[in-house]
Amino acid sequence: MESVHNNPAAPNVTPASTSFSLRRTLRARPELLLIPTVFVAVVAVWEAIIRFFEIPIYIMPAPSNIALALVNTGYLDNALYTLGEAMLGFLLAALFGIVLGGLIAQFPLAEKTLYPYLIAIQTTPKVAVAPLFIMWFGFGMTSKVIIAATIAFFPILVNVISGLRSTDPARLELMRSLRATRWQIFTMVRLPGALPMIFAGLNIAIIFSILGAIVGEFLGSRKGLGNAIMQMNVNLDTAGVFATLFVLSAIGVCLHVLMSFLQRKALFWADSSRIPTV
Repeated sequence: MESVHNNPAAPNVTPASTSFSLRRTLRARPELLLIPTVFVAVVAVWEAIIRFFEIPIYIMPAPSNIALALVNTGYLDNALYTLGEAMLGFLLAALFGIVLGGLIAQFPLAEKTLYPYLIAIQTTPKVAVAPLFIMWFGFGMTSKVIIAATIAFFPILVNVISGLRSTDPARLELMRSLRATRWQIFTMVRLPGALPMIFAGLNIAIIFSILGAIVGEFLGSRKGLGNAIMQMNVNLDTAGVFATLFVLSAIGVCLHVLMSFLQRKALFWADSSRIPTV
């Protein structure tokens, strides 16, 4: 049997070709190099300032202290608990936001009837009503899920309505000329055309749901990253607080990347330059 190395059809990968491919990738996407470079530079300057001015750790910890707190403190249980609250709240907000947004966009009477109440609910500060949810639903997960859903609901609703109303009129006239039903027009024209706006709202809402879960945990909880931050504040564990914030940021970035991935898979047919980004 002839060796693969003697096969002229086998790809000839050399260090020079790999280096050229890497340079071409970085030239096309310089952010792949700039993002870690900026992070390393900020961390280095931060560490140097703390060491040079000998700032106490309880006022501003150095990145090395934050890294130690991140390694020595168990965040997994609290992170999963907060993530569960946020995801349940996000799913609840997505369900009600998409259904209600579809009704309002399809039926003008529903908009005239419900929209003033929705605006009133949105303009009410969520932090002000969050203690009521704690009193009504207790210190468990239910109250945090409702708070997260309340905060994440409106971005989805607004984007669903805007997306469904931005349908090309020519496509609607074509479907009507073909005697399509209202449901056929909605599923074949309005909804596919609104998906870029809907995903943009979902991308915002999934971050807001984390904010809602943390706000609820600040006000009263037995578990979660918000509860951990409150306990660390009492103990003047500033490095632990920064480490917890880092975990929250990592969760937010991961959820944003996941939603962007789902958007690309669902909207493979759409022009990427016309898809709203967050």
